[in-house]
Amino acid sequence: MAKCYQREVIPGMKKPTIFSFFSGSGFLDLGFERSNFDIKFVNDCHLPFLEAYKYSRAQMGIHPPEYGYSSSSIEVFLEGNNKAYLKQLVEDAKSASRLVGFVGGPPCPDFSIGGKNKGRNGENGNLTKIYIDTIINNNPDFFVFENVKGLWRTKIHRKFYEELKQKLVETDYITTERLTNCIEFGVPQDRDRIIMFGIKKSLVSNFIKEISLDVAFNWEKHITYSREKVLDKLLWPSVESYQEGSYKPIPDNLNGFHKLTVQHWFEKNNVEHHPNTNHHFKPRAGLIKFQTIAEGDDSKKSYKRLHRWRYSPTAAYGNNEVHLHPYKSRRLSVAEALAIQSLPQEFSLPSNMSLSNMFKTVGNGVPYLAALGIANTVNDFLSRIE
Repeated sequence: MAKCYQREVIPGMKKPTIFSFFSGSGFLDLGFERSNFDIKFVNDCHLPFLEAYKYSRAQMGIHPPEYGYSSSSIEVFLEGNNKAYLKQLVEDAKSASRLVGFVGGPPCPDFSIGGKNKGRNGENGNLTKIYIDTIINNNPDFFVFENVKGLWRTKIHRKFYEELKQKLVETDYITTERLTNCIEFGVPQDRDRIIMFGIKKSLVSNFIKEISLDVAFNWEKHITYSREKVLDKLLWPSVESYQEGSYKPIPDNLNGFHKLTVQHWFEKNNVEHHPNTNHHFKPRAGLIKFQTIAEGDDSKKSYKRLHRWRYSPTAAYGNNEVHLHPYKSRRLSVAEALAIQSLPQEFSLPSNMSLSNMFKTVGNGVPYLAALGIANTVNDFLSRIE
């Protein structure tokens, strides 16, 4: 039986409407759904991801979006009938709801330090500009933009990012941004992302007079862990010899930080009995290599063995990057990867989805607890201006 989740409702405030782009299987959307937002429109051009989105929501008892699902590439909404169609949906939503927002994280390999690094000229890099153009053309009340830190920290990509911000400012938006590590929200993973929030200047002109939007937005309100303390290498156990099926007690010095460990989340999500527990790549060769890499040795680009009592490196399972189970001679299962992305136990992917698509959608997604923390921050801010 599907499990229904009762979302928190702020008294006196209508649920803001969300149009979601580059939705994947909906990790970011789930955070907004559980923070008093109404997802009305979902768009992703990769059909297997969109089908997984529908499947996971059906399993969790979440109603389909009122305006439906779109598998079109986002650029179609910048021309002709599709442009007019989306604009009309946004206008309809504004007339029925207090506020309307766009959320999305365009594909990021062209800005990733370990990716293609083609920047704005890459096929995926261009989608970032298209998302910003889609925001400008449809004039939502607010938006959320998510991408890899390379877009913000790499000099040539930062120039592109600032140009996009300037376009938003010229169309009456005011913005604030933060380089966020998802581990700050309780995700068992070291994953940096740049998050930008923007809102129509006219909506906050009376609210933001004495202080800046950076202060008023209060990025850190829902952060539960100090990045500096959590990422201190002295806190965590070092590399240890691999022993298949071994038991290792939790180190005494972890204290409250044990909730950021791989093992805690494996147990929390009961990964051994999760619907995706048997979904993992089975090695046709190289089993000996699986048995010789030490527990916690994640120093190489590929064949990183996680440590059960540490957090995971960034969940990235494409481009031949392989993450190994801490005490089993195999790669991670989809159930374990979902746990590392802090998804709730009841979230699962359809069994007929290919393994490649499963791991790709998991690796591409915004970790759920980070999504929830960001959504709660947006929700708090909107409730204040309401």
